[in-house]
Amino acid sequence: MITKRLFIVSTIVSMVLAVPALAEDTVKIGLILPMTGPFASTGRQVEAGARAYMALHGDKAGGKKIELVLRDDAGTADQTRRIAQELVVNDGVNILAGFGLTPLAMSVAPVLNQAKIPAIITSATTSAIMKQSPYFVRTSMAGPQSAVPVATWAVQNNLKRVVTLVSDYGPGIDIEKGFTDQFKKEGGEIVEAVRVPLANPDFAPFLQRVRDAKPDAVFAFVPSGVGSSFMKQFADRGLTDAGIKLIATGDVTDDDLLNGMGKPALGVITGHFYSASHDSPENAAYVAQVRKANKNMRPNFMSVGGYDAMHLAYAAIDKTGGDTDGTKLIEAMKGMQWMSPRGPITIDPVTHDIVQDIYMREVKDVGGELYNVEFATFPKVRDPNTPAQ
Repeated sequence: MITKRLFIVSTIVSMVLAVPALAEDTVKIGLILPMTGPFASTGRQVEAGARAYMALHGDKAGGKKIELVLRDDAGTADQTRRIAQELVVNDGVNILAGFGLTPLAMSVAPVLNQAKIPAIITSATTSAIMKQSPYFVRTSMAGPQSAVPVATWAVQNNLKRVVTLVSDYGPGIDIEKGFTDQFKKEGGEIVEAVRVPLANPDFAPFLQRVRDAKPDAVFAFVPSGVGSSFMKQFADRGLTDAGIKLIATGDVTDDDLLNGMGKPALGVITGHFYSASHDSPENAAYVAQVRKANKNMRPNFMSVGGYDAMHLAYAAIDKTGGDTDGTKLIEAMKGMQWMSPRGPITIDPVTHDIVQDIYMREVKDVGGELYNVEFATFPKVRDPNTPAQ
């Protein structure tokens, strides 16, 4: 009886002592996304991209098992911050990732600074985010990155008088400035700058102002979720018939929503860092995996941000040999370069922001589906608001 009791106690002690060892062999990545609420499509795409990376590359890095811990913040900054704290304190995550909107990313900066762990931004685009914490790294984009090449292309193609129309919040203001500064530098004229309230889905009165100004083109940025509504109203107000060209950032012709936009989207010129039709073996494998695992869903630029966040995390863990010290992981991420499904990308060693190719694209019918077809490349574009030092 005593021998049996000793065996049981010995077994329990062994199990307890084994738990830390098992925990040390696992690296947890906390993925915080809006999986419900008005921005759920962002969360769905980023999660699909992250899981596609793991499906294609396995669940090991630096000799350790990688565990993805998904949490829904419903697009609310208070919840994002609370979830980040819980993941760090209660769940013992080693890296945070996600953040579908600028306020959500901003909200976790104090958590990062105290816990000293990396946070990889997969979606939010405002330039100012990166200055809030040395533990931020970005695999999405800075908004002005896509705007600057569009400005250059417009002037080169004799679109000299332009009205800008952007959603009135952080990313929109950043993108407006990026386009305007470059457009004026190239010799173009901004006829009028129109800002649309973020909560206002009715673009009609603003588009009428554009038509009345009679520019060569309108440069637009609206969040991807309202691109369909914007495109329909652009057609309804007769701007195309009036000879006004629509040029935009790629958010407007989001790959995930493009087929639903129909004929009004055909011929629209945009600048962006990713298209589902990008011609490369890396993208072919990525698109196939996302479609296979998500009921034939077409991946978009949000999704590739999640995919590359996982690549960056894996590569950093490999580089540190499995050491999960946050400062060492950040150091490992600085200057990293790889071939993404979007093309070649680099993490700037000073700003921790992404440097990437931006593609000019035209919406075309390809085999009965609408795609953003790339026709020109602006290589190694960085955020103009945070130039290299």
